[in-house]
Amino acid sequence: MKKAVVVILLSVLASMVVNIAAAGPVMDRILQKGELLVGTTGTQPPLNATTRDGKIIGFDADLAKLIALNMGVKVKFVTMPFAKLLPALETAKVDMIVSSMTMTLERNLKVAFVGPYYISGKGILTKAQKIAALQDPEGLNRSEFKVAALQNSTSQKFVEMSAPKAKLVTTKSYDEAVDMLFQDKIDAMIADYPFCAFTTFRYKDKGLVAGQSKLTFEPLGIALPEDTLLINWVRNFMIMLEGSGQIKKLNNRWFKDASWIKELP
Repeated sequence: MKKAVVVILLSVLASMVVNIAAAGPVMDRILQKGELLVGTTGTQPPLNATTRDGKIIGFDADLAKLIALNMGVKVKFVTMPFAKLLPALETAKVDMIVSSMTMTLERNLKVAFVGPYYISGKGILTKAQKIAALQDPEGLNRSEFKVAALQNSTSQKFVEMSAPKAKLVTTKSYDEAVDMLFQDKIDAMIADYPFCAFTTFRYKDKGLVAGQSKLTFEPLGIALPEDTLLINWVRNFMIMLEGSGQIKKLNNRWFKDASWIKELP
């Protein structure tokens, strides 16, 4: 009996050693390489966007740069469609995701999150001539309506839940959906509220209209792999960033100052 107990205890201790040894592999890799790989779409302004010369800018980009700077490493942005971000994190193609990603419970079953660093919500973007129809009690939930949403996003789920009668069109990027709206291939798109508001401002002459209020509660967070040390470090850094007023400065820079728009294609 005693031998059996000893064997069980040794097995438990062995598993604990393995877990401890594996507690910081991603952080170790980042520090050894001197480089932080950050997954982002680069197509979700004002949170992240790509300039004419290919640079990634925006709230998310500045946040990622601050994280890398305080780790003492360089930042490298790895851009891809939104639907590919989580698979890239799970297969170690990126070290973290900073890309306007809502901290949903479903996603949290697969990856860790630190945040929220910004509270967003879903908005609706359409053309002026369509806005009257949206005031109808049925709203988007009409079979003749074509509604675009980012593939594998909370926007897609919102349409599926709130407007099951509408024809859902999933896109790889916001840019693709906006182009379809310009060409009248869709009647409206559901996207992050800041993007909807930004797009109406950017294309003032296109007759676009955004809803006046957020349709959902969307806490945005930094998605991370299962690395205890990395998660702990990012959580503590975000606490200090908030306390120092840097988050407020980022808000002012990207949501109240529109001078950066001229850098976009």
